[in-house]
Amino acid sequence: MFATFRFHWGHATVLTFVVFAGFIGTLVYRMSTQRIDLVRSGYYESGVAYQQQVQRRQNAQHFNPANAMNYSPADHRLTIALPTAVSRGEVLLYRPSDQRQDFKVKLPAVANSLIKIPTDHLAPGRWRVEATWSDGQRDYFLEEELVIEE
Repeated sequence: MFATFRFHWGHATVLTFVVFAGFIGTLVYRMSTQRIDLVRSGYYESGVAYQQQVQRRQNAQHFNPANAMNYSPADHRLTIALPTAVSRGEVLLYRPSDQRQDFKVKLPAVANSLIKIPTDHLAPGRWRVEATWSDGQRDYFLEEELVIEE
């Protein structure tokens, strides 16, 4: 009534290759459908202007950049105190894990350089905040990591 099971090396070898091929096929499919974002669009082009970026960082180091950006989770607000007047500039908030959530805030030309950015619409997780501005004579750059918790 019941057939006796007999082990055959040939069947085991074929079964092993079929399982392995299925595993590799699954990996290839999952890797090909995974969305991969660069750090930001124009990442490679920004490498060309690297020396200008180094100069902007050095200009900002004359101030105390560690205290320039403050995040208040209770108020859902990021406050940036730029140490100079602003003639032009922008603040970029970008999400390393999803470039679709990146956005820029243009800085108005003001003598009082206290900028308040609401963060209640930001998704929880890691964000990088980059402030680039000019006082009319020099260009400056500050960056800081921001973690938004639920």
